[in-house]
Amino acid sequence: MSFPLLTVTAAVPAAGAILTAAVPAARRGAAKWLALLVSLATLALAVLIAVRFEPGGARYQFTESHAWISDFGVRYELGVDGIGVALIALTALLMPFIILAGWHDADPLETKSQRWRPTQGFFALILAVEAMVIISFEATDVFLFYVFFEAMLIPMYFLIGGFGDRATSSRSAAAGGGTDENAAAQRSYAAVKFLLYNLAGGLIMLAAVIGLYVVAGNFSLQEITAARAAGTLDMATSTERLLFLGFFFAFAVKAPLWPLHTWLPNAMGEATAPVAVLITAVVDKVGTFAMLRFCLGLFPEASKWATPVILVLALVSIVYGALLAVGQRDIKRLVAYASISHFGFIIMGIFAMTSQGQSGATLYMVNHGISTAALMLVAGFLISRRGSRLIADYGGVQKVAPVLAGTFLIGGLATLSLPGLAPFVSEFLVLVGTFTRYPVVGVIATFGIVLAALYTLVLYQRTMTGPVKEEVRAMPDLRLRELLVVTPLIALLIGLGLYPKPLTEIVNPAVKHTMSDVKRTDPKPEVAVEAKNGEAAK
Repeated sequence: MSFPLLTVTAAVPAAGAILTAAVPAARRGAAKWLALLVSLATLALAVLIAVRFEPGGARYQFTESHAWISDFGVRYELGVDGIGVALIALTALLMPFIILAGWHDADPLETKSQRWRPTQGFFALILAVEAMVIISFEATDVFLFYVFFEAMLIPMYFLIGGFGDRATSSRSAAAGGGTDENAAAQRSYAAVKFLLYNLAGGLIMLAAVIGLYVVAGNFSLQEITAARAAGTLDMATSTERLLFLGFFFAFAVKAPLWPLHTWLPNAMGEATAPVAVLITAVVDKVGTFAMLRFCLGLFPEASKWATPVILVLALVSIVYGALLAVGQRDIKRLVAYASISHFGFIIMGIFAMTSQGQSGATLYMVNHGISTAALMLVAGFLISRRGSRLIADYGGVQKVAPVLAGTFLIGGLATLSLPGLAPFVSEFLVLVGTFTRYPVVGVIATFGIVLAALYTLVLYQRTMTGPVKEEVRAMPDLRLRELLVVTPLIALLIGLGLYPKPLTEIVNPAVKHTMSDVKRTDPKPEVAVEAKNGEAAK
């Protein structure tokens, strides 16, 4: 029996969550260090998976399969392709930075009571989310995936509602001040909205999962796709479309795709900056990943049938999210709406049904995670100094905290996909892949790039330039812990922007398999060439 590397990679943060929660109340510093060490150990395992993964080998590697609920055909079945490897690496990479950035986020909640240990709880919940996300990227049994797809909502609910941001929001200011009661109500509202939206999507998906079992007789992704390829799976067209819609609805909520996106600005606005990164850079990627693995893999014909509508929804997300980001007064909500626009690009790349589009979409998931983490975490450091999320409360920060302003600028430039930074490569591939099959969609989507430049540069101009406001005059620059968070992320943005080959080598073979599932090939360019006899030929 081979070493269960995938199980161990998910089990380490799960065990770390339990151990962190069990740390005595008086040892909250030890809980922090334990959580950080566990996240680093998980990162080491993720690196081992990436190093040992063979891009030219079998589609799913490090596979594990064990009986679980035999009466219903449910198995504990794991395996990763190149897309899963890339996203596991992203998740494990971001966790140490999320933990370091949130080092003091739970400290204000500490009391003398020995029964309440918010620091231990905060970091235990983060590790629990990491474990569930990783196993979601590994699961090749549909029911197993569904269990963890839903289970991660529980720790996220408490991270948003119980450990939310205490800074002044735009809504609090509009209401005449941010009292503790108002802030708590807003956090509770955001957490409940997050939970209800995702639970609704999950319940619809559960019905589709049951329907899939009725049709296929099992939950194994590999067996179902193999049966479909061999022509032995009897699934009516109408049934396939209904099942596809059930899966896609849940993934579109998680992604989030317009018009199912409205929970995200509330959740990111009321969460602390590290938890906001956890939401949009890690958890939401499960939705777009599942579209590639399950929607296209299980329901290829229905995916092609739904493509025109999904591309329109993706376009609306791109433009709508960017337009709302331009008009935001709250820094964190601006980043949230920008992320909605970016997820529109990812979904557009997936359903363009071209190898460039799907490779770009996968790279976009990774690069968006890194760039959003860099921007949001620096924004969190800025907000913690001033105690306000309002853009209007800042000005002239670059004169008193130049390193903070510089890192904020690089994160912003990465968000608008500046050439030379990692997101540019992925956005370019998505647009090229879309344009080759849907040129009108590709042209309209480029409008989102213009809007991204507008909201990013206006945000920097209003917060970092101009006269120094009295409230920020004594603002300190980034400290050592904060530099340890931001510097590696910026280095990755530059490194992957200049040399994306390590990622593309892992991702491209998996994309070819996905294209094979949906029986799509890249459009061949038609170029008029002049024949020898003077006539135009193609």
